[in-house]
Amino acid sequence: MEKEQKIEITEEIIFQLSQLAAEKNVKIYAVGGFVRDYFLNRKREDIDITVLGDSIEFAKAVAERFNSRAIIYERFKTALVPVGKYKLEFVGTRKEEYVENSRNPIVTEGTFFEDIQRRDFTVNSMAVSLNQEDLGTIVDYFDGLKDLDLKLLKTPLEPETTYSDDPLRMMRAARFAAQLNFKIEKESLDAISKMKDRISIISQERITEEFFKILASDNPAIGMIILYETGLLKEIFPELADLKGVEIVNEENSVYAHKDVLLHSIKVLKNVAAQTDNFWLRFTALVHDVGKPKSKRFIEGTGWSFHGHEETGARMMKRIFRRMHFPMDNLDYVEKLIRMHQRPMALVDEEITDSAIRRLAANAGADLEDLFILVRADITTKKPNLEEQYKGNYEKVFQKIIDVQQKDQLREFQSPVRGDDIMEIFAIQPCRAVGVVKHNIEEAILDGIIPNEYEPAKEYFLENKEKWLKEIEDATPDWIKLT
Repeated sequence: MEKEQKIEITEEIIFQLSQLAAEKNVKIYAVGGFVRDYFLNRKREDIDITVLGDSIEFAKAVAERFNSRAIIYERFKTALVPVGKYKLEFVGTRKEEYVENSRNPIVTEGTFFEDIQRRDFTVNSMAVSLNQEDLGTIVDYFDGLKDLDLKLLKTPLEPETTYSDDPLRMMRAARFAAQLNFKIEKESLDAISKMKDRISIISQERITEEFFKILASDNPAIGMIILYETGLLKEIFPELADLKGVEIVNEENSVYAHKDVLLHSIKVLKNVAAQTDNFWLRFTALVHDVGKPKSKRFIEGTGWSFHGHEETGARMMKRIFRRMHFPMDNLDYVEKLIRMHQRPMALVDEEITDSAIRRLAANAGADLEDLFILVRADITTKKPNLEEQYKGNYEKVFQKIIDVQQKDQLREFQSPVRGDDIMEIFAIQPCRAVGVVKHNIEEAILDGIIPNEYEPAKEYFLENKEKWLKEIEDATPDWIKLT
């Protein structure tokens, strides 16, 4: 490609911005992703605009013209203006620099060239004029178009300079590789490995945002491999990095073997990502075996065992969520699937009873289908015969669950006898007895003693209430009253 060329402007909003810039006598350029995504034929709704002049005042004028409002970040001289489906971000020409151990950049005014060269990668350093006299003309100081053709992520300046100015760019390299399916230039990869510990100056919120973007990308496994190979994963998510090289017994369970649990986990992530955009299911796929290092035990004659790793991993999640500033309302979902990801496999290895199926379905509840997406994705054997066998076994279990659910009305299991009914019949206030009785009814349903219906459950309750009440009283110390 030639170093300069024009692109065809089709967005009406661009023409209106160009007209407003002419009225205000300022020069404006769309930069970064707008130009890159034009050539990649990707959606262009987030538009970064560099203003050669007062970016805040121009953003206010844009907001007024489009009957919107400008969200102003005075410290960084930037403003965000939402207009319909577009998010327009305006910034003046600037330089940014992180000093040692600082979490925030020092921002100073710069030239248009300095603004361009401070960008992370050459494919993001291109600009396109939005000025009426040369509308659509591309400015490409660093051969971004050439690297776009090569599908290469390369820094405009020396990699160590670019990454030192904003260490989060090291994670952005992994993110763009995952989103665009691009390669990272070797010098850039080497620089990330050398400078990985500098990520510590970046706030956890920014690190987590990039981590989320990697997981949500089309190829999250690519990003995770880059994070591991450069050493960044150890810096930002040590529990995951610790999975590297954890031993397991081989598939025939006859000789001791080594399997890289980290690479296995990334493969499971890849399998899940091929099926769903469910972000937290993707995350669970990545961390489903995170308890293995702490659960590892060597058993003579058997090999390495990880008994209870699912419970260990689930219990690790709260601390991980808090440290990484994850939204806590997703914690229960992740913990549940980690705890349960071995359960279907256990049913494969034994005669499948309706009781076991009911308990699995009741415990999984509305997340049953997600659980089975996870356990199917957990099959990463390279032996086709074993893979087909495992998949066939899981399908057998899953179909059995569907059949039992339909027969027993267990799609979203809840006891048909409520706590209010129990308190009314017992003539008691809320207490331990209510939970005990309710549990006994649920167990009877799951064991197939009674159907999942109100009248049979109530009748069963009435038949057993005196016995249950006596058992509760016998097990209760004298100083605790049921009423």
